[in-house]
Amino acid sequence: MEVKAQLRQLRIAPRKVRLAVNLVRGLSVVQAEHQLQFMNKASALPLLKLLRSAVSNAEQQHKVNKSQLSIKSITVGDGLTLKRWQPRAMGRATPIRKRSSHVVLVLTDQPKKK
Repeated sequence: MEVKAQLRQLRIAPRKVRLAVNLVRGLSVVQAEHQLQFMNKASALPLLKLLRSAVSNAEQQHKVNKSQLSIKSITVGDGLTLKRWQPRAMGRATPIRKRSSHVVLVLTDQPKKK
């Protein structure tokens, strides 16, 4: 059994989100939740919210206990990029790219194979 949850248009750059995601990939849900709660990153709170949403989906739809779940995969993709301009000297302008992320989380109740 697999449960999937998505977080779209997170207004944090994918490169920064991947720093937090790499620490929780492959962990059990309980361990990942503890890791995200005490992480000092801006992306930790939205990822924690996504994890809790996926756990809630699993409990409601499949009647699975939280302690049985683990993270099968979690991927971070590029979202929409807002393009802005920064005025510079002598009438020039340089681009500013405000990047966003899409995060896809898949939980499973099967133990990880070694």
